[in-house]
Amino acid sequence: MHTVAGLGKKLLDRTLALLLALCSLGVGLLFPLLVLTVLVKEARLAINTFGLSFLVNTTWDPVAQQFGGATMVVGTLLSTFLSLLIAVPVAIGVAIFQTEMAPRWLRPITASLVELLASIPSIVYGMWGFLVLAPIMAQKVEPFLQKSLGQLPLVGKLFDGTPTGIDLLTTSVILSLMIMPFMASVIKDAFQMVPPVMKESAYAMGATRWEVIRKVVMPYTMSAMVGGAILATGRALGETMAVAFLAGNTPQIPRSLLDSFTTITVALANQFTEADTDLYLSSLYYLSLLLFLVSITLLAVSKYLLARFEGRTS
Repeated sequence: MHTVAGLGKKLLDRTLALLLALCSLGVGLLFPLLVLTVLVKEARLAINTFGLSFLVNTTWDPVAQQFGGATMVVGTLLSTFLSLLIAVPVAIGVAIFQTEMAPRWLRPITASLVELLASIPSIVYGMWGFLVLAPIMAQKVEPFLQKSLGQLPLVGKLFDGTPTGIDLLTTSVILSLMIMPFMASVIKDAFQMVPPVMKESAYAMGATRWEVIRKVVMPYTMSAMVGGAILATGRALGETMAVAFLAGNTPQIPRSLLDSFTTITVALANQFTEADTDLYLSSLYYLSLLLFLVSITLLAVSKYLLARFEGRTS
């Protein structure tokens, strides 16, 4: 009886393990392959018509049936990069304050407030940015930046143009506000997992609080910080509604932070229902394929860099 029961338990365990493996492969491998297959199939007409020149062509003219995705791709990458440039130090600072500096009674309050920011719908961010932040940027912040930094030799060109608030800078600020809570939550949880004995040993050796944070806590949790940045990058790449309110939807490569622009997701949202020809629709699928490939590539590069860092620190 015990043998039969043991065999039945082993069979159940193996069956459960097989089902979990199939689910993992389905979500991690099969589903992306199916998405990639559909995108390639639908974009085949545009791929055959424009080829790789689609990546460098800045013309987007549905009337003349000339399509190039360079402006959308560059706009997507620039807004994502700038939003990360703003959000990463802020998220790390928030996590440090919550775990190392804030009083114990204040920590759950600040954590709840940060999580509340993550739960706000993107369209609310977009409307707030358009109605509140954009006028402030156009009337106060951007003129100040032009006046104070516009005369510098290299940095000054970044602030050329007319301050309107509907531009790359404002969009990047809103995106940074949207992705910062995700990063801060991940980094905060990682900081809390640092073994107390490591910090106590550093303090015992005479290290200051900032030395412990910089030389003990942050190196120990570097993988989590990179993981939070990867999560935030995916959110910024795929954001649509907030960017649609603030980017200006102008198919051009922005030459300064005050230029309007567009992204792949905004172009898809605004033009998908207007695609009245096969080539037009296929070009939009081509943009979707590029966004998919950019996301996968950035994830692979991030994982590679993370693996190299962990190899050096192990």
